Amino acid sequence: MDLCDVTIVVPTRNERINVRTFLAGIPPDIDLVVVDDSDDDTRDIVREVRRQRTRIIRTRGTIAAARQIGADAAATDWVLFTDADVVFAPDYFTRLAELPVPVGQGGFVGAKSSVGRYRRYYWWFDLWLRIACLVGAPAGTGSNMLLRRSALADAGGFDVSQRCNEDSLVTYQVKRAGHRVTFAPRLVVHEVDHRRLERGAWKKSLHSIVRCMALFWGLIPASRRSHDWGYWEPRPDATAAHRPQPATQEEPGGAG
Repeated sequence: MDLCDVTIVVPTRNERINVRTFLAGIPPDIDLVVVDDSDDDTRDIVREVRRQRTRIIRTRGTIAAARQIGADAAATDWVLFTDADVVFAPDYFTRLAELPVPVGQGGFVGAKSSVGRYRRYYWWFDLWLRIACLVGAPAGTGSNMLLRRSALADAGGFDVSQRCNEDSLVTYQVKRAGHRVTFAPRLVVHEVDHRRLERGAWKKSLHSIVRCMALFWGLIPASRRSHDWGYWEPRPDATAAHRPQPATQEEPGGAG
């Protein structure tokens, strides 16, 4: 994998407590697209910390729409989708540069761990990702997912009505479009914000497994995919995380 062919895309909403740590783990010579829907100073922090090779696009819409907007803004062959509440492992980008890319490879699903609590949860989470990829139902994780832009286009892009599990739905679609999607266990990100798990790890797990299986088997009609089944309940420090009717505006400056 040539790192010059990779753009990192991260959707953000009120991530002031996480974004500095997130940005610190990104090499300065990799392009970054931040698709932001914040009411706090997230954008200001991004402009302060990372002045070069960074684009900030303001948006209102679903997380799926934000990821698609970021992919459309990328000019590289590969897009690394992630979230601002994780940090990349210290050797992540070395591992990424060593990653072989076979012919027909449309995507990679990376691993997710924790730097503190919930390590056992993420061990099981990674096992689920590994098994899903092996059996031909490659569930994705938006925190750590590489997609070839041409494969994403062949799959029809993200379903922008999706408010959650948009990552797994798009990897299913990439697979069905004839591209290989495999698990890459050496590409590890660490979760640093556990607020959603604190409201119930079992609830989150059951929600993800049941909804992803329903999406894989086509049991949720396209007209009903926008319902998140209660996933985006407001966090204690924020209002609703994702809103309908996306509109975008590119921030001046911030690129280099």
